[in-house]
Amino acid sequence: MGIEGDIFQRTQLLLGRDFIEKAAKARVIVFGVGGVGSWCAESLVRSGIGHITIVDSDRVSVTNINRQLMATTRTVDMVKVEVLRERFLEINPQLDILALQQIYSPETHASFGLENYDYIIDAIDSLSNKVYLIQQATKTNAVFFSSMGAALKTDPTRIKVAEFWKVQGCPLAAALRSRIKKFGGLTSKFMCVYSDEVLPNRGDEILPPELSDNDNPTELKADNWSHKKARINGTTSYMPAMFGMTIASMVVRDLTRESES
Repeated sequence: MGIEGDIFQRTQLLLGRDFIEKAAKARVIVFGVGGVGSWCAESLVRSGIGHITIVDSDRVSVTNINRQLMATTRTVDMVKVEVLRERFLEINPQLDILALQQIYSPETHASFGLENYDYIIDAIDSLSNKVYLIQQATKTNAVFFSSMGAALKTDPTRIKVAEFWKVQGCPLAAALRSRIKKFGGLTSKFMCVYSDEVLPNRGDEILPPELSDNDNPTELKADNWSHKKARINGTTSYMPAMFGMTIASMVVRDLTRESES
């Protein structure tokens, strides 16, 4: 058996051949490959997902190094999705991967073809774009999972999974629900990963004045490309990764249930 045949041997041992076959056919799109999305996407690739699209407009920043999978001193200023594409193909050379350096927004929505995917993963930060993605993704037949904010947290035992309207103690979820109600609600329910832990920043504010914006006061972090993200909040190395891996597990377990049925 060659290298490609051995990659998912341990996964098949646990989950069965039917899962491996379903995962190889599954089509997944991940919006946002920062602290949450990068780890989620890699976990999916290592789990045998055969077709994946990764979407992010950003380049690697030095401030990403503490928590984002692709971020190292070597990759600073490189396009995030391109760094991940190269890495993922080293993991699975047979992977069908589309790397899009784009922003998801109402203006660009149609270009992504959400109806063509089996799973849609939301790991983006812009509040307005996140609301729009949630509204549009829940109109499709795809299984949709969303990450709430992973900043200002240190305790992994408080990470939870719940239906969006039942999430408690998460400021981002509260802000999203308020906007979604204002803009027409949702057509279906979906599951989220979140934590009800919210710690204060103990360090000094480091966001340059030109990036300050009061439009989205509940944003959990900011990146250089968008002036519409209100502030940067502190983040550990492991909490975003655990959020991302939790979402990956939700995809795997959903596919496992399908193979069992």
